[in-house]
Amino acid sequence: MSIRHGLLALLERGPRYGSQLRTEFESRTGATWPLNVGQVYTTLSRLERDGLVAQDGEDEAGHALYAITDAGRRELRDWYEKPVDRTSPARDELAIKLAMAVGAPGVDIREVIQSQRRHTVKAMQDYTRLKAQAITALESGAARERDDVAWLLVLEQLIFQTEAEARWLDHCEARLIRLSTEAATAEGVGGRDAGAGSAAGTGSGAGAASGSGAGAGAAPGSGASPGSGGGGDGPVPPPRPTARRRAASRPGA
Repeated sequence: MSIRHGLLALLERGPRYGSQLRTEFESRTGATWPLNVGQVYTTLSRLERDGLVAQDGEDEAGHALYAITDAGRRELRDWYEKPVDRTSPARDELAIKLAMAVGAPGVDIREVIQSQRRHTVKAMQDYTRLKAQAITALESGAARERDDVAWLLVLEQLIFQTEAEARWLDHCEARLIRLSTEAATAEGVGGRDAGAGSAAGTGSGAGAASGSGAGAGAAPGSGASPGSGGGGDGPVPPPRPTARRRAASRPGA
């Protein structure tokens, strides 16, 4: 947030002193971003150094007044006309916290997300309540319209911001669940493939052992039938005579 340009905008309405600028700044923004007097005077000194404001005497109470210069008005016009740069986003503590929590030992990142979501939703409810009060004040005419319209715009920005943060937290949790499920599925498939490979290897070994056992059963002295193994070294018995050969061998045949 640019305190520098905020003070210039207030000074365009006329000379002001430090604590007066602080009060008006907080009134315009609903004290969303509170300032201390030392911060205000430090900023005024820098603006004076840059030729954007100049001291303009004192008020009746002896407060040193500051007024905007022509260079300050040009600076303010440029600020209003140029869009806020989003190419170099400000550091976001929540985004940094979640990034550091990924894979951190002893940290349940889903609990971090859920805790933050509860806080974010409560803040959104508080902002919504304040918005309703601001609208009521505007409609009743009991409020200073300019400051309360400004405060209403700030409140609505905060509401939209917290809504977006809550949606982002929901998205983060859903993504973590999906990635965890995919990792568990991949691990299960890998385990089944490894088990199938092990079983296939065991089966091949058993088959080879069975073949070796069959060969061993045909070895001499194993007690197997000589004709069954096909590889015995004992004498082969002559073939048994057929019925025709037995008839031919009878006398008178």
